[in-house]
Amino acid sequence: MPLERLDLMGLRNLADLSVRPSPAINLISGHNGAGKTSILEGLHVLGLARSFRTRQLKNAIHFEREKLVLFGQLAGDPPVPIGLARQRDAESPEIRLAGSSLTRLSELAHWLPMQLINADTFRLLEGAPKARREYLDWGVFHTQPAFMACWQQVRTALKQRNALLRPRHDRIDPLMLRTWNHELAQAAERLDAMRQAYVEALSPLFDRILGDLTSLPTLSLSYQRGWDRQRSLHEVLDEHFETDRQMGFTQAGPQRADLKLRIHRRAAQEVLSRGQQKMVVSALKLAQGQLLEQHTDRHCIYLIDDLAAELDLEHRQRFCAQLEAQQSQAFMTVIDESTLGYDWRSDTSVSHFRLKDGQLKT
Repeated sequence: MPLERLDLMGLRNLADLSVRPSPAINLISGHNGAGKTSILEGLHVLGLARSFRTRQLKNAIHFEREKLVLFGQLAGDPPVPIGLARQRDAESPEIRLAGSSLTRLSELAHWLPMQLINADTFRLLEGAPKARREYLDWGVFHTQPAFMACWQQVRTALKQRNALLRPRHDRIDPLMLRTWNHELAQAAERLDAMRQAYVEALSPLFDRILGDLTSLPTLSLSYQRGWDRQRSLHEVLDEHFETDRQMGFTQAGPQRADLKLRIHRRAAQEVLSRGQQKMVVSALKLAQGQLLEQHTDRHCIYLIDDLAAELDLEHRQRFCAQLEAQQSQAFMTVIDESTLGYDWRSDTSVSHFRLKDGQLKT
């Protein structure tokens, strides 16, 4: 469901604003420093209760205000209101969904599936495996109802096993070790199966979208589960016990999973230009949105910051064509709308919002 209303109050350098966005394309234009990215940040906080610009949400509160208030309304019959408020001196935000207080952030994420494409998304290729696991688990979470419970079981078992392995334990209770080995192995095998199935469904969509976005040598996407595929995790945990104990943590398991993108056996980021990398990351994100729709009949909301950076005119146009074909709601920042160089179809709803010095100009 797209957002049909958005209110942002007390956010960064923005004046309080209330907009009725398009269910399709929303272009946010303005000079550098006008507050364009802050609108995307507000949307991101509303959907995930965290910012992509700061680890501490209080830093996103306007310097003259003591409170940040975000409100959105999802289209539907009836509409679904979502609100988030964060006091500067509070430990966590207050979140309300359809009039009720919300404590589980996973429920908020379920209602507002969002994909962010900005300068930081290069981490999907260049960064540590954690970023790719988060990308992978976003997709599994939104398409596999059993994911959340399984992931929590893995996290609990891993935490307990690691606690046993810490140096302060002179002697490890063998019964406790067997118990947590069993719990971790059982939950990890289920999580691995869900991740593997997701990648198998994602790969052909990714290949097709990437081919539409750019011309590249054959690029392979593969999933590595975090331990020897020919052996059970239970076997691996038993065999690696002594080295795990020396290290003080569990070395093999789903917490070491990764996605590998390679061109002729070389890491993609070592071969591709920055513009090509942006197209690969964009294809990964767009493919996830398409798979979400196929599995759940729900659409992603895309937050796209400075699309023109790193891309020439042809690739900006190709990206816009793919985004338009998704029929998802998107919020895109541009310095000037003409930089996209793309003519939206007449049946595509496009809204234009211009910012100047933190204020919305109509």
